[in-house]
Amino acid sequence: MALDIKAVNLSIIKMPLKHPFTTHLGSVTEREGIIVEVEDSNGFIGYGEGVAFSSPWYTEETVQTSYHMLKDFLVPLLKKKGISHPDGAIALFSSVRRNHMAKAALETALWDLQAKKEGIPLSKLIGGTMEAIPAGVVVGNPNLPEALKQIEGYLEQGFKRVKVKISPEDDYQYISGIRKQFPDLPLMADANSAYSLKDVNRLKALDEYGLLMIEQPLGFDDIVDHAKLQAQIETPICLDESIVTFDDARKAVELGSCKVINIKIGRVGGIGEAKRIHDYCVSKGIPVWAGGMIEFGISRAHNIALASLPGFTIPGDISGSDRYWEQDIIEPEIKVHNGMIKVPESPGIGFELNRERLKEVTVFEDRFEF
Repeated sequence: MALDIKAVNLSIIKMPLKHPFTTHLGSVTEREGIIVEVEDSNGFIGYGEGVAFSSPWYTEETVQTSYHMLKDFLVPLLKKKGISHPDGAIALFSSVRRNHMAKAALETALWDLQAKKEGIPLSKLIGGTMEAIPAGVVVGNPNLPEALKQIEGYLEQGFKRVKVKISPEDDYQYISGIRKQFPDLPLMADANSAYSLKDVNRLKALDEYGLLMIEQPLGFDDIVDHAKLQAQIETPICLDESIVTFDDARKAVELGSCKVINIKIGRVGGIGEAKRIHDYCVSKGIPVWAGGMIEFGISRAHNIALASLPGFTIPGDISGSDRYWEQDIIEPEIKVHNGMIKVPESPGIGFELNRERLKEVTVFEDRFEF
């Protein structure tokens, strides 16, 4: 029996970040996103979030292309064919190539709806086992003295792991400065594809600092050169942008391209594919962690549910609502207590939309009746 869907609402929202988020690819000062609401005839509403950025610096998708895919392809497919359970979304959307963030925006709303219909937390519906998850944090400040001050503040708040952004211009000096002040800090470095195989010696030099991992040092779509690099350095390589499907993860593990995988729900096309990758990595002894996308509260709530799965043994990029926003769009807002985030026990994602706040930050909305 198909999910009895009555309507789908799409809201494009825009909010300024409290502080700029900077990588070598650029700086983000304002965040756009798409909030998806799927209503059924019994009054349940499932929430999803499209996490593409305004411009295609992280992936080829943008807010506008995601909206186009949702409006003109994905929502009509759902209306025409329907599905009986969210795990059917992968097959339903298979006629549309890539566009994973658009797919995930709708698919995650379907998972939230299903959990609410069954009266259970989303974490339990997908097989989560943790009651609370450890919170990691990203420091995107290239200024070392300021970054050190930020790290100190985050450690005082109890965060369990810090990730910093690096590039060939300042990697050794930057990591060295952090290690000097925080010798025992669980530290990882994200390179966002800033290196090539010519930089092997630079990356080897970071081995002495005992990093948890170096994330995506080479090309954003590469798994072959990463295997060559991993064979030459001790620091575990974590793949992020290279892993957009289950098969990408399988091939990367088989090639020895990485020792860790970052799973982002939006990047891989939804919770169903994220769970498949998780299950495979668990079977192969590959640790996984939940990546962040400078999200609003809806996506962050889905990340909490995902990170409750047993294979997520490394603290993810999941922090409190106040990390980026003066006020989030959900209630209650997500809080970090002593470095941990409680996994909600109420049905679905465990958070509701703050309708007043959503209205304040919405720049465009659309409704599709079924």
